[in-house]
Amino acid sequence: MSALEQALADYLRLRRSLGHQMTEAAWLLPGFVTYLDAREITTVTIEAALAWAQQANAPSGSGRASTIGPRRLTAARGFARYLAGIDPSTEVPPLGLMPHRPRWRRPFIYTPADIDTIMNNAWRTLSPPPRAATYYTLIGLLAASGLRIGEAIKLDRADIDWAQGVLLIRESKFGKSRLVPLHPSTREALQDYSQLRDRLQLGSDQPSFFTSTKGTRLLYACVSLTFRQLVNTSGVGAGAPSPPRLHDVRHTFAVRTLLGWYRARDNVAAKIPWLSTYLGHREPSHTYTYLSAAPELLAMAAARRDTPWREAQR
Repeated sequence: MSALEQALADYLRLRRSLGHQMTEAAWLLPGFVTYLDAREITTVTIEAALAWAQQANAPSGSGRASTIGPRRLTAARGFARYLAGIDPSTEVPPLGLMPHRPRWRRPFIYTPADIDTIMNNAWRTLSPPPRAATYYTLIGLLAASGLRIGEAIKLDRADIDWAQGVLLIRESKFGKSRLVPLHPSTREALQDYSQLRDRLQLGSDQPSFFTSTKGTRLLYACVSLTFRQLVNTSGVGAGAPSPPRLHDVRHTFAVRTLLGWYRARDNVAAKIPWLSTYLGHREPSHTYTYLSAAPELLAMAAARRDTPWREAQR
């Protein structure tokens, strides 16, 4: 292991201990260290970081520049800041070297009928039956609670308070834990699944709530692939500008909640912190981004904003 490889391992370990997931940095930075080691560069320099980032930002066949270059440079900048405390010769790449505007992908907002169609497709087409029950219940929980898929997969049997109907989401994104109350119908669906799983003795020696047919915890890659197959074979979102994704179920929960508040003429600004806490956002400003996810929601927000001005003109 080179000195830079050891420094990278220490950097990732430190950041994770502080609650950062470091998923993208752990994916990108080993390539940066390999790039530096191959050129016998012993620490980060602005020139080397920029050259490495620009390698990935060449125009693609579609004529559009990739966004991976700026992401590489951001990862290199964080690593360089850490190294600067160890090696004074480290150069930290400044902001603005590779400015870019990330392309925002409009999420697909599922209708209640869409969710029913996907769930019923899971029940009818997946085999064996325990697998069908797992995906039917998992998708229903995501739609009813807005959980991140990683949070749902990570659920343990001990994380559900059946008496109170509350989930404990342990150390999720940003290292935060939170309690998520459930609608009684959602709790009943989880109880039905739990009883079926226990009757079939699936993973009886494992803590995970959702299990594969082998009794092991579900894997994100398998869940994502299965969900994609269910969407495609059900016809949901066929021809949509933005094909439905698994994470869009969470977007849908947030949008539907906000729509309900606007239609009820509730004080949405006062309730946003509630939704932010429920979803596990770091701050309410992150929840406001859902306003742009659906034209209907954005129109309602604009109308609510303009109402006091219009009334003042009367």
